[in-house]
Amino acid sequence: MATLLLQTAGAAVGAAIGGPLGAVLGRAAGAFAGNLVDQQIFGRDKVIQGPRLDHARILSSADGAAMPRIYGRVRIGGQIIWATRFEEVTTSRKSGGKGAPSGPTVREYSYFANFAVGICEGPVSATSRIWADGVEIDQTRFEIRFYKGDEDQQVDPLIAGKQGETNAPAFRGTAYVVFEGFPLQDFGNRIPQFTFEVLRSVSRLDRSLRAVCIIPGATEFGYHPDQVRRIAEPGKSGFVNRNCLTRESDWHASLDELQALCPNLETVALIVPWFATDLRAGECSIVPGVEHPASGIRRAGLERQRHFPRQRASGQPL
Repeated sequence: MATLLLQTAGAAVGAAIGGPLGAVLGRAAGAFAGNLVDQQIFGRDKVIQGPRLDHARILSSADGAAMPRIYGRVRIGGQIIWATRFEEVTTSRKSGGKGAPSGPTVREYSYFANFAVGICEGPVSATSRIWADGVEIDQTRFEIRFYKGDEDQQVDPLIAGKQGETNAPAFRGTAYVVFEGFPLQDFGNRIPQFTFEVLRSVSRLDRSLRAVCIIPGATEFGYHPDQVRRIAEPGKSGFVNRNCLTRESDWHASLDELQALCPNLETVALIVPWFATDLRAGECSIVPGVEHPASGIRRAGLERQRHFPRQRASGQPL
């Protein structure tokens, strides 16, 4: 409205002062001033709403469905056995500032789910990998708790907090996984279809083991508990000691699985091999081997450049 009024007034004033040319300039100046006024009056409270859920879509869950029993290592699906309403988080942002007229407020919605997925009859040894809609997820990015399905397992704290200590089920005898605050944005704002890699040891030997040797010792940073990143070339890097998505490093993932399968284990021995430089005994030297000669390390009094470089195939050390 202010644009029309000031545009007309500017044209009239400009025509009175400068004739036809003044009318054109006055009309443009009035339109600009009116636009600023309209922005201040009408544009301040304008809100653009992002997509918002009107109903929830979850995994299938059937009353009376059979509870599978697994042996060894199995990839298996599950059913929702407990869930809450989706948590909605609103994020508002506004453009403009620094002399420019303020733009509309954009309001976006993010959704998070709390739920438990029953997997199989317990007790089992552990879970390993988890897939969502067929794609393995990085478990370090989410709050995930696993229950083996013992007959004396305790109630999950999230379930207890939502339902109360006296009303919360412990799901004893059922192996299940609890997801807390699981973000749904990457899955179309729905709970994806989950499958789990479940391990159940059926051998008495596993429970009888007291000591083992950890291999392969040929790995360069396999025993390092923290992530080690290698820069292959400018703009291209990757972790050299993380090949699984269950823990922060391969070392932690291996120890977790070892302790789950061999619960009575007490000690381990680390294997640290050196390498022969020649098949001829008279010409052979036994020295440390390296995978990446560029990074700095000192071993046995030798600089890395003097270590034996391991043979490679397709760019990977043998």
